[in-house]
Amino acid sequence: MNDFLSTQVDLIREVFHYQSRFEGSTMVFKIDFPVTEDPGFPGLVKDLSLLAKTGFKVIIVPGVKENIDAILKQQGIESNYTDTGDFPIRITTQKSIQFVEMAAFNAASKFMTFLSGSRVDAVIGNFVRARGMGVINGIDTEHTGTVDKIYIDSLARVLNLGMVPILPCIGWSPAGKPYNVPSDEIALEVSKALGAIKLFIVSINKLQAAPSKLPSENIETRSNGSLIRLTPEQTEALIAANSGSVPMWEFKLALKASRAGIHRVHIIDGREEGSVLKELFSNLGVGTMIYNDEYDSIRSIRSRDLPDILRLMEPLMQTGVLIRRTPEDIQEKKADYSVLVIDGSIRACGALHDWGESQGEIAALATDPQYKDLGLGRKIVGYLAEKARKSGMKRVFVLTTQSHDWFEAMGFKETSIDTLPARKRELYDQGRGSKVFALNV
Repeated sequence: MNDFLSTQVDLIREVFHYQSRFEGSTMVFKIDFPVTEDPGFPGLVKDLSLLAKTGFKVIIVPGVKENIDAILKQQGIESNYTDTGDFPIRITTQKSIQFVEMAAFNAASKFMTFLSGSRVDAVIGNFVRARGMGVINGIDTEHTGTVDKIYIDSLARVLNLGMVPILPCIGWSPAGKPYNVPSDEIALEVSKALGAIKLFIVSINKLQAAPSKLPSENIETRSNGSLIRLTPEQTEALIAANSGSVPMWEFKLALKASRAGIHRVHIIDGREEGSVLKELFSNLGVGTMIYNDEYDSIRSIRSRDLPDILRLMEPLMQTGVLIRRTPEDIQEKKADYSVLVIDGSIRACGALHDWGESQGEIAALATDPQYKDLGLGRKIVGYLAEKARKSGMKRVFVLTTQSHDWFEAMGFKETSIDTLPARKRELYDQGRGSKVFALNV
């Protein structure tokens, strides 16, 4: 029960951390039409309503491709596309534009209905000025358009009133001509125009949970194989590795958004209960994040880090894996300690003590157990070993009673106490009986 309560407290801390960090920020949600047909859709909109009520600026861009296809089929109109190199573009004829508008506003109205049920005001508006896409590959796309301008001032006024703007896939020319504008493009352009801190791509595609090919061993995955986060470079490599085998449109859109300056793009499965909240209010999330800023980093400790460091170390000190250290002990050797920070939270720590004779001791290693699959301990050890090398040391060593297999897997070799620096040998605790493992750097 205590472990359960401790986990809940950690979760609450994460929620408050992200609440304070992102409150008042603009977030764009591009939500595919199949998600709106799923039984869990009302719960998804309820979560978006909760965000809007608690100070987040929420913008919704409904995807309507499947709905347009279905309505056009009912009218006996064939759906035709042309390839622009990025995404297939629908050819919207004079005959079909009225039905495209019908499908677009039907989908937008569905969001309006459920937002109203949560007592959140929403506006379906003409926030997009469009121009015709023209002739592509020798084909006149007629009423297919592209974004000419996002009416930022109008959107800002709606958002500042605490309302949720809903942007259907229709834009109008200055003369009032309607154009079918891809919802992906609208989501991207509105994110750029308003400086959105996050773009969520909410789909039902499970590729992020089971990619057929991974281009690099450095891509971080969960224990179930799902992708946790990718850099733009890794995303590009993933797209190339899977080209021609599986659809990659979510990752293509995420890559374009990331290259356009959107710091964080999240791909999530909208059918999963609470997926938006889980992705937003926890470090690990449930989807795949494409990021172009420094998401995790290792740095020297600051005095205010002591409570977090001791929180990580306490379970290991209780079981005897680590020797007990007090805040004063850590403060005394503050310069020796480093922490690994993920999205503003400390998730691992370690220390490098210089004992002379060109040898350093890696000690006080601890990681958050919730992140055991991310290899944070390896990152800290690698960082400290490199720090030792840059400091002129020739070897690092560890004293361990229970973790020798883990260190051996990292290339450490067992050695004798006699190889330790003289000052360290004098302080060696015979009663503890730690084994010595060393690595040349």
